Formats: sequence, C-alpha cells, structure tokens
Amino acid sequence: MSQVEITTVSYTVSADYYATVGADFDTEAVDDAVLAQLNSMLPVGIVVHRNGKAFAERELEAEARAIDWDALLKRIDVDQILADNPR
Repeated sequence: MSQVEITTVSYTVSADYYATVGADFDTEAVDDAVLAQLNSMLPVGIVVHRNGKAFAERELEAEARAIDWDALLKRIDVDQILADNPR
C-alpha cells in the first residue's frame, strides 16, 4: 500500500514547558511516550514518525488531513508522562 505524507506534527515537549515544571527529565523518553500515545489515538493506517511527519495510507488521506492534531495532543497527559520519566 502507498502512503501519503500529510503534515508535520510538533509533538515534542517544549523547553519552555520543562522550565515551568522545574525538574530534570529524560526528554527523549518523554517525547517517545508522547509519540506513542499520539499514535495510539490514530486510526490504523495513519502514523506519526519520530521526525514528526504524519503519513496515511492513500485511502485514508482525506481522513488524515481532517485530523485536529492540536486537539489530539491536548488529550495527552504530559504531566503524567513527565512523572513517569525522571532523569
């Protein structure tokens, strides 16, 4: 099956957010956990890769382009992920 690049999703936790919580975290593990949760919310055939690029099977292109990525990211409990990944 052929995949189509949809968009680039900025899923990584920002340095500003880390500064507000004031602790040291395994940032790579945090980003991996956020990515894993994001991908678990997507329909089969749509995936975000580690570089942030989102791809969809050609037949899911319209559905993937309609995804509200910001809304999905807001559903992820970043504070819990941070608590699970101290340095």
